[in-house]
Amino acid sequence: MADTPKTTFSRRGFLKGAGVTAATTVIESANALARETKEALHADRTLGPDALPVKLHINGHEHSVTIEPRYTLAETLRDNLGLTGTKVVCDRGSCSACTVWIDNTPALACMTLAIDTVGRQITTIEGLSHGDTMHQVQAAFVKHDAMQCGFCTPGMVMSCAALLERNPNPNLDDVKHAISGNLCRCGTYPKVFAATLDVAQQRHQSAALVAIATERVA
Repeated sequence: MADTPKTTFSRRGFLKGAGVTAATTVIESANALARETKEALHADRTLGPDALPVKLHINGHEHSVTIEPRYTLAETLRDNLGLTGTKVVCDRGSCSACTVWIDNTPALACMTLAIDTVGRQITTIEGLSHGDTMHQVQAAFVKHDAMQCGFCTPGMVMSCAALLERNPNPNLDDVKHAISGNLCRCGTYPKVFAATLDVAQQRHQSAALVAIATERVA
């Protein structure tokens, strides 16, 4: 009977083999991902440079507009749709005067291509009010005289209103952080703080009154 050949096995050899197998798997996965990405890019239709029709969802309404892919959202809102509440001041993303909401998140309209907002919900300063009834933050800005030249005001209002949507009970530091990117050359920051905190207090009091009324009814 022939001797059974001995199998040489070592911990070093096992780890070396496992390492090669793992590396091969990673490389193959990376190559597959690269192929998929390349195919996806080639599958996408090239847009521009000519203007093309798109539909934008703004303030709860659908707008059809023909724009070049290079147009910013700020340009499109102001020049193509007549929504001039969105101000263009620095046009380089440093002052936040052009702040709008994209899917309820503050964004700079001057730094966003309009074509990139297709299929998303856009809210401008015009969309905060209901007819002739101002949004609470807008009314508070008037009450506290929180605007001077007015260029930064729409962006300030949008930033403060967004803060109150995600944090109904902010403190002073929260408000300061929310408008940290909004530049006011007139220096109305203290009044902006007061206006925003006033709205928060009003909402808190209203909620408390509703809770009391509900308890009495129950």
